[in-house]
Parts: sequence; structure tokens; C-alpha cells
Amino acid sequence: MIFRWFESLIDAFKDPVDTMPPQSVGGFYLFYLRQVWPVFAAAIVVGFGVALVEVSLFGFVGSIVDMAKGVPGKDFFAIHGRELLWMGLVALALRPLFIGAHDMLVNQAIVPSLTNRIRWQNHRYVIRQSLGFFQNDYAGRIANRIMQTGASLRESAVQIVDAIWYVAIYYGSAVVLFARADWWLAMPLMVWLFGYVGTLYIFIPRTRKRSWAASEARSKLMGRIVDGYSNLLTLKLFSHNSREEDYVADAMADSTEKLRSMTRLTTAMDISITTLNGFLIVGTSALAVWLWSQGRVTVGAIALSTGLVIRINNMSGWIMWVVNGIFENIGTVQDGITSIAQPRAVQDKEGAMPLEVVAGEVRFEDIHFHYGKQGGVISGLKLAVRAGEKIGLVGPSGAGKSTLVNVLLRLYDLEGGHIYVDGIDISQVTQESLRSQIGVVTQDTSLLHRSVRDNLLYGRPDATEAQLNDAIRKARADEFIPSLVDGEGRLGLDAHVGERGVKLSGGQRQRIAIARVLLKDAPILVLDEATSALDSEVEAAIQESLELLMEGKTVIAIAHRLSTIARMDRLVVMDKGRVVETGTHAQLIRHEGLYARLWQRQTGGFVAADDAVA
Repeated sequence: MIFRWFESLIDAFKDPVDTMPPQSVGGFYLFYLRQVWPVFAAAIVVGFGVALVEVSLFGFVGSIVDMAKGVPGKDFFAIHGRELLWMGLVALALRPLFIGAHDMLVNQAIVPSLTNRIRWQNHRYVIRQSLGFFQNDYAGRIANRIMQTGASLRESAVQIVDAIWYVAIYYGSAVVLFARADWWLAMPLMVWLFGYVGTLYIFIPRTRKRSWAASEARSKLMGRIVDGYSNLLTLKLFSHNSREEDYVADAMADSTEKLRSMTRLTTAMDISITTLNGFLIVGTSALAVWLWSQGRVTVGAIALSTGLVIRINNMSGWIMWVVNGIFENIGTVQDGITSIAQPRAVQDKEGAMPLEVVAGEVRFEDIHFHYGKQGGVISGLKLAVRAGEKIGLVGPSGAGKSTLVNVLLRLYDLEGGHIYVDGIDISQVTQESLRSQIGVVTQDTSLLHRSVRDNLLYGRPDATEAQLNDAIRKARADEFIPSLVDGEGRLGLDAHVGERGVKLSGGQRQRIAIARVLLKDAPILVLDEATSALDSEVEAAIQESLELLMEGKTVIAIAHRLSTIARMDRLVVMDKGRVVETGTHAQLIRHEGLYARLWQRQTGGFVAADDAVA
């Protein structure tokens, strides 16, 4: 029961304020730690108690030696019984109580819940980044940084809390106890402290920089490994295993060298501290014995000072590793910040309202978009798609067709101009509501590594079993789904499809994608090479379903196979980011412009215009 209470102190899935985390290291730490400050405040108080109890035990050793001196054994307990009882109470009751409370706060409340709260909030922020953000980095590196940052931030924060009290209490108590016996006894400790702090001052900043470099190299290595696994088929098809090995080995060699650079400093710091500690032990012990020989301190002072400096020796090594670990973790957090604390390129405006599509009219008004370059993609394009109209976008590769769809979906924000849906500027509405009103079937269908059912329900999570089966049937996916089986024996709709749907053929993936959009039933439909992965027989079989899907919707279809869009109400021909022709298939053939040349090239003149639209 007590475990559950401590585990409930921090909610790992608390929704954050949807703002970018600070880019400074200190601000980044405070952003997450202030959310759980009561727990950390309790850990600081308990840590003070733990350190105080630990130091008091060494004081007890010296006191017992002094109490035993000159007291007959038979009278020892009678004379010092109360002091001994107090010492026993501290060792048997207070020490386990403080240490137990500290362990409960750290191991039950902070370690699992804070770590995963940081990961959860970072994931929620990063997953809402623009498409361009993910296209410019390795998915594996981004994921690695999110996972590492949560653990490193939590670990370094806990280490700081523990180290502060141990350093303050141990050193402060040692100085007081030594000075109380004889102030000369505190001199070696004060000289040692000066040397210890100086050593840390020299090594720690360098350790932080090299740790950051090592973490960055580790993230790059993870990104390259995951990139290879994600594109394993390409590796196999081109027989470039050795080339891929060299590619990963290059990153691994860089990671190894950066890690070695960091561990060289660690080793040098360890040797320096160990040497310094040797002088502390010898100097303090020798001085204590000399002072005793002069009658200035008691035998208890020798026991206290020797035992305490040995403990300080052990503690200083621990502190060195803790401080080193703190800055190593800070370096990892700095590496994570480079991916996590980045502004979103596409954001909803403050007060953005959800979009409700009534008719489905789409207008592009003098739009400009060049992916941040000077030009070359879309420049000054104007296009109006009437509600319920079905248009086909045609043009050579690089004409800007897919880019036009991307800016309609607000995967990127325009650099100039406006896009309106039912007269409403899409930059003024929420992205989620905009995309919920547009169904999309892309050329490169990517499925989630989940069950067929889960992939289909992305179209409509609340769909009934009847609606699900109806969409499957219309997309002709019922021909293969019942026979699917995965490696764990799950069948049909429960079978998992593999990463990006690799266990299915291109045609099967495409039919599931079409079924998903059928289920979504959005008023605006985008078909980007929707039937490119289907053979002619299957394409013909689902053409009727596509026509049912398009009925009553505004449709924008992209196809390089011109015969698939020749039946559209209107064809829009694009070239170099502009609309250069528009009209029906027959009109464009008679015009003898770019479309006619593309048609001639694809058909070789064997398919007449009338045949294409029959």
C-alpha cells in the first residue's frame, strides 16, 4: 500500500502546456522539475536527514572511545546508558527511517514517473512538429534523444540533490568536529578542499563538453543503424552490405573516439583525486597522532578523525563520480535539447477555430512556396476547385503537384498567398480539423506496425464492425485480409502488418489505404497516385468503389498514368509551379499543348481521346 502511495505522487502522463521547452540547459531543467517541486523538496529534506545521521555515526565512534577511557567496565552502561540508548535509536530507527523515505521518494516516485513524464511530454511536443522537421533528421536519432533525455535529466537532478547534502553535511561536520578537538586538526581538510574544488573546476567543464559530443555521436550512430534497418530491402536488393557496414562503422568509430576522449578526462580526474585523498588521509592521521602525543587531543579524536577522513576519502570518490555523472547527463540533455526544444514550423494561430466543411470549395489565391529556397517550386499559382468538382492534376515530375497537396493539408505553411476552403483561410483554423476534413490516399502507402484493424480504424476510430467490413469490401480488400497471418499467429484483421506494412504487397497496402479513406468519408478527397500500386485488373475492380467514394465530394487527383484521370470533370496541367492549361481531356488534346504531348508520349498515339473517356 505504501509503495502505491509513493508511486502516485507523480503522474507520468500529466498533459503539459503545449509550449516549446526552453533551449537553455537551466531553463530546460526547471521546466520539468518545477512540475514536481513538492516531491523534490521532500527529497532534499530527507537527504539532509540521511547525511546528518551518517555523519553522526562517526561522531558516535569517537564518543564511545572517549567514554570508555578511564571508566570501569562494570560501570560503563550505568554511567553512559542514556547516550548509548540514543546512539542505538539513531542507528536502528532514525537511519532506516530516513534512508527508507529517501529510497521511496527516489525509486518509487521520481525514477519511473518523472522519467516517463519527461519522455511523454517531449514526445507530445515533437510528434506535432512539421513534416520538414522529420525529413531533415534520422527518426532513430530523434527517438534516441527523447528516450535518453528523460533518464539523464532525472538522474542528474537526483544526483545533485544527494550530492549537495553529502558535501555540505560531511565537510561542515568534519570541520566542526575536528576544530572542536583542535583547530589544527582541520587544516589538512581545508587544504584538501581547496585542491579538490580546484581539480573539479579544471576537469568538469571539459567533461561536460566531451560528454555532449559523445552523446551527439551516439545519437548519430543510432540514427544510422535504425535507418539501415528501416530500409533493409534496399540494402538487400543492391547487395551493399559491406557499404552499409562501412557507413555504420564510420559513425561507430566517431562515437568510440568521442567516448574515449571523455573517459581520458575521467581517468585523469580519478588519479588526481586519489592522489589528493592520499595526502588527506596521511596528513590528518599523522597530525592527529602528533597532537595526541603532545596531549592536545584524546584517543577518541584520533579514532574520529581517522575514521572520518577515510569516509571523506570514499565519499570524495563518490562525489567525483556523481559530479562527473551529473555533467555527463547534462551533456546528454544538451544533445536532446537540439531536437526537442525546437520551434514548430507549422503552428495553429492563437484562437484558431475548428474547420467545418459544408460545401467543399477549395481556392488557391496567388500562392508561393519554395521549401525555404529562393524559388523553383510554386510561384503565383491560382486555382479554384468548385464544391463537388473532380479535378485531375497533370504535369511532368517536379511541376509542383504533390507540393500543392502538401500546402493544402498544411504540412507546410505558405510563403505567400492564401488557400481557402469554403471561403475560410486554412491558416486561421486548427490543423487537426483541416486534415480531418480531407481524405488522402498517397502513392507511397505507409502502414503502422499494428493490426490491420488498427490501421483501418485510423480512418474512423468509432466505426462499427459493419462499417469496417463495408469499407473492406468496397476496396476489394476482403480478397486477402481473411488469409493474413503474422509471426505470432494472429489472423485476419488482428494480424500485424510489419513496419511500414512490409508484410503486405504494394497492392494490398494500397487497398487497405483506400478502405481507410472510405471509412473516413471526408468531404474533400485527395488521390495522389492512388492506384499506382495496383495491377490493371485490380484497378478496374475497385474503380467502381473509387467512383462511389468520390460521389458528392470535391476531388483532387494526381496521376502520372493519364488514363486514370481522363474521366475527371476538369484537368489542370501544371508546369514549373504554375497552371499552364485547364480543361477536359478532349479539350486539352485539341489544344495540342503540354497535356497533348504528355498523352502522346504515354500512349504512343494508339489510344484515341474518345476511347480514353468512353
